[in-house]
Amino acid sequence: MALSPDFFDRSTLTVARDLLGRHLVRIADDGTRLVGRIVETEAYTEGDRAFHGWGLYDEETGTLRREGRAADLFRAPGTAYIYLIYGMYWLLNVVTEPEGRGGGVLIRAVEPLEGAAHMQQRRAAAKRPVELTNGPGKLTQAFAVDDRLHAALLTEPPLFFTAGQPVDDAAVETSARIGLTKGVNRPWRFFIADHPYVSPGVPSDQRA
Repeated sequence: MALSPDFFDRSTLTVARDLLGRHLVRIADDGTRLVGRIVETEAYTEGDRAFHGWGLYDEETGTLRREGRAADLFRAPGTAYIYLIYGMYWLLNVVTEPEGRGGGVLIRAVEPLEGAAHMQQRRAAAKRPVELTNGPGKLTQAFAVDDRLHAALLTEPPLFFTAGQPVDDAAVETSARIGLTKGVNRPWRFFIADHPYVSPGVPSDQRA
């Protein structure tokens, strides 16, 4: 059963942590079922300079400028926010917080559970199984996630989350997020410690 919008209608940091161990499910165009266990996430909120919607909400007036794709980060919780980086990689985020408040969680890495052979067909560059989905751009390639799913509700097919198996706090670590030049010191990256499918990137505060 898909996670309901109420799951995402919470603090972004709470959702980012709670998504670990949950399952990402994609029903491909040919009917193939692809499933991955989430092992790494990052949180972004409207008060964070690294947030794509930074500056769209005016606290003094309480108004939101609905300009560009980033305005979709203020939509209903559970909405997909998908964007392109380096002109070639789509990244999957899920909108959090009550509608009208900005927040989103980036799905950074998953462990394949079903459909690995089909993922390999889409990830010809992967030389080892771990390289199928150990990064945000890799997993969207493997799961056939692209701009067509932007602004779709991630609480129903073809792309959605299920309960999976929550992860104990003892198995969870945090760090600064990866690939940022702003907000580098926020420990808002959540991942399962020592999991082989966690992305190999270096936290931004270690690169600054």
